[in-house]
Amino acid sequence: MKLTWFGHSAFRLDFAKSVVVIDPFLTGNPSFKGERTAAIADATHILLTHGHSDHVGDTLAIAAETGAKVVTNFDLCMALAHKGLKAFDPMNTGGTTDQGDFTVSLTNALHSSADFHDGVSDALGNPNGLVIKVKGGPNIYAMGDTDMMADMALIAEWHKPSIGLVPIGDRFTMGGDAAAFACRKFFQFETAIPCHYGTFPIIDQTADKFVGAMGGGKTRVAVPKPGESVAL
Repeated sequence: MKLTWFGHSAFRLDFAKSVVVIDPFLTGNPSFKGERTAAIADATHILLTHGHSDHVGDTLAIAAETGAKVVTNFDLCMALAHKGLKAFDPMNTGGTTDQGDFTVSLTNALHSSADFHDGVSDALGNPNGLVIKVKGGPNIYAMGDTDMMADMALIAEWHKPSIGLVPIGDRFTMGGDAAAFACRKFFQFETAIPCHYGTFPIIDQTADKFVGAMGGGKTRVAVPKPGESVAL
């Protein structure tokens, strides 16, 4: 399995016959310097944690160009369908859907989820984390935008993720110290990959706090540059 980080919380997973894009904020993402066509090539699925524009990103365009199926909470699916999305699989917190090579479960996340029109916030369902269970492969927990929470103990016990995609940028999510505390307290990750940092000036610019606070543990902390891939 290969995981590629495009900056912010945008990832691509390549395995078996699936190409899974997570929170594809590419256009307008200051961290993304790559070629958009290559980044989304052969996408089969788009997984969304919540409705903020820096996570929904290029979803509608990618779905139209590739035929990729969007998997996310019901409210966000319906909002995107209203804008023309054709292939989608709605679900909600606590549910699991089978996508062929893998399953997706939605977990709680402590955040918000909305779009804005004329200065008014329109709710787009609840924010979520994603547990991606690859058949014959690892269980991946993409936390979404969140603070630490007691639910993480249940997520760890029930889903047993071995890979964590962890927001560390502070202000809108956990900061690096808090994220490391959550990882060490609740999980036994083989690999943790930080995200949601370095994109905008008002969030942390590096992963240094997280890397430092994770030092000495058994978890491998992989810190790819935007556009780089990690073998899992």
